[in-house]
Amino acid sequence: MSSTIWNPKPVRFLEGERIYLRPVGQEDTEGYFQMLFNPEMRRLTGTKQAFTMEGVRRYIEAKSVGGDTVLLLIALSDNDQVIGDVALQDIDHINRNANIRIAIESVEHLGKGYGPEAIRLLLEYAFGLLNLHRIELQVFDYNERAIKAYEKVGFKREGVQRDALYYNHRYHDSIMMSILEDEYRALYHQA
Repeated sequence: MSSTIWNPKPVRFLEGERIYLRPVGQEDTEGYFQMLFNPEMRRLTGTKQAFTMEGVRRYIEAKSVGGDTVLLLIALSDNDQVIGDVALQDIDHINRNANIRIAIESVEHLGKGYGPEAIRLLLEYAFGLLNLHRIELQVFDYNERAIKAYEKVGFKREGVQRDALYYNHRYHDSIMMSILEDEYRALYHQA
């Protein structure tokens, strides 16, 4: 009988060039809780609600067993530092669609291409393994950096929900975007 040595290094579920995506676990509860209160991240995502540590623990537990969500942490490959999260949500296997969301925790990690790399990794999983056809997202009009990043990855604007978010004493539009599997393959899987 052979003995297995436990390796405490994080699992690298989806691996890119500079980042990897890994499952979120109960051991991540406190860090995830802290991330949810980052003021800039809250502004960019339009987050208004307050969270409790217990609520975050239950959320992580529910997302790890639910079949309609893939919630992953974004970590730097060179030092395993968690810099945000990305999720494929409301997965509909019958109509082969889902929505995607991403949040980068710190301003120091914005504008470095980590977000587009994380999205491409999750799109590869969604289209290549889950056999989805359409991935959509919503982004608020004041988050111009994210809009450019989504367009860079290949998302196309579909429409605008006018005055969809009330945040900091103003109404903001929500821009709806999507990418289809054939558009993704044309960009990233050329023969």
